Amino acid sequence: MVVLVTPENGNDIMSSPLRTRDAAEAAGPGAPLPRNTPAAEGVDARGIKRFLDAVEASPALQPRSLAILRHGRVIASGCWAPYRADGPYMIYSLSKSLTSTALGLAVDEGLLRLDDRVVGFFPELDVDDPRTRSMRVRDLAAMSTGHRAEMWRAAFEADPVEPVRGFLRLPPDQDPGTLFAYNQPATYTLATILQRVTGSTLTEYLRPRLLEPIGAGAVSWQQYPAGRDVGFLGAFTTSDTILRLGALYLQRGLWGGRRVLPESWVAQATSRQVSTENEPHPDWRQGYGFGFWMSRHGFRGDGAYGQYSLVLPEQNAVVAYTGATVEMQSVLNLAWRHLLPAFDGAGSQSDDDELMRRLETLSLPPVAAEPGAPTGPQRWSATFAAAEGRCAAQHSLTGIEVVGGDEPEVVLREAGTSLRLRLGQGRWIVSDPSAGSGEPAVPVAVSGGPADAATLRFEALFLETPHRLVVTCNRNTGTFDATWSTPPLQPLELRDLHAPRASKATPVEPRS
Repeated sequence: MVVLVTPENGNDIMSSPLRTRDAAEAAGPGAPLPRNTPAAEGVDARGIKRFLDAVEASPALQPRSLAILRHGRVIASGCWAPYRADGPYMIYSLSKSLTSTALGLAVDEGLLRLDDRVVGFFPELDVDDPRTRSMRVRDLAAMSTGHRAEMWRAAFEADPVEPVRGFLRLPPDQDPGTLFAYNQPATYTLATILQRVTGSTLTEYLRPRLLEPIGAGAVSWQQYPAGRDVGFLGAFTTSDTILRLGALYLQRGLWGGRRVLPESWVAQATSRQVSTENEPHPDWRQGYGFGFWMSRHGFRGDGAYGQYSLVLPEQNAVVAYTGATVEMQSVLNLAWRHLLPAFDGAGSQSDDDELMRRLETLSLPPVAAEPGAPTGPQRWSATFAAAEGRCAAQHSLTGIEVVGGDEPEVVLREAGTSLRLRLGQGRWIVSDPSAGSGEPAVPVAVSGGPADAATLRFEALFLETPHRLVVTCNRNTGTFDATWSTPPLQPLELRDLHAPRASKATPVEPRS
């Protein structure tokens, strides 16, 4: 997890602002991003440290990773253990920025136009509503289909076999292009169009045109139905890829001297295409482009529970952040309060050294022992059933088994499958169990211990997602309660809480 590179590491660091301004652009395909110290790039490391202090001080924020690029060079990056910086991570609606990028590439290749009518791509569907028939590709990309509310549940319930058909049979409330509403089936329909005109999945289309040219890691995508990347969520990738995507847009589509994206597309996608003035939070009221939000500072791609690619043209910087919080505006508030001033600061070598030491030891606190709880290894074993009437819609667990011993284990049971996990007492222990023969591994970190002689409490971090399961087992009643601190936005089973490793349909109907 060493995350800040100094000149002593032997990198060829260019100190001139003129030369460093486009350092990421100068990095050839597949090359590591250039690195430098904060001070060398005119950044006060104390501001970054204050940001770390602030996100760690709020138990509700649950950070996962942070990476900052200035003048094309990575000046700091880190990952909170037990998460891994190089591991894939579910980025939720930051997936929309990738779908938007695929649209820009397809437009540039002449495969479609922004003003093409949506119904023209689905001649097999019978659509009579005049507003729906007037809907354009740009309306899908800008979330301005004319509907006043999120329509995914209605679209899916109308036609779970083909949600696009369900969506296009829901007449808009106003003329398309006149109203913003964050609307998942708009991006889903756009993704379906892209797969029709390109003849491949979004992942396959983006790999040679985007991911490989900018040296990004692999992207895998949940699918529904099988063979169709969902588009509006479900992409899994690394923090480094999030940073590179932001850097590409900061550099107006250039990378390594090569034009990866048309500059005109970058300008359109990252400028206000529709007003969002009725959104409840200030950084969501600045307008929406094509798959990107305008911010009080710069623009961003973002996803549920705090997945961010913040692009700051005035500071010539990109901030990639991933986490697990419902308080997404709070993360941005802290970034504006602490990181923005740092870009105008004058740091020092000692500040850089202190920040590096901090970044090397980032970790999430384990589950704290309850006051008066028994100490030492607990050897009791028991099985537990779900508490009647509790959390029925929260999870797919049918039972839990605790296996005592010097290294206790917990077994999370679902219908037909189970996950056997080591229980860390006073620490996190990572397990990579498979749910069954031929099933992919599900990386999980567990920490917890006895709350009293009859109660065990533990938390499970599903390390490739922003999801944390909080479990309490009561030996007196033989039951357990389980809740998500950040519940999955679609009803996935525990065995599916990992990056896709094979093409299969993903349940995408929303939760109640």
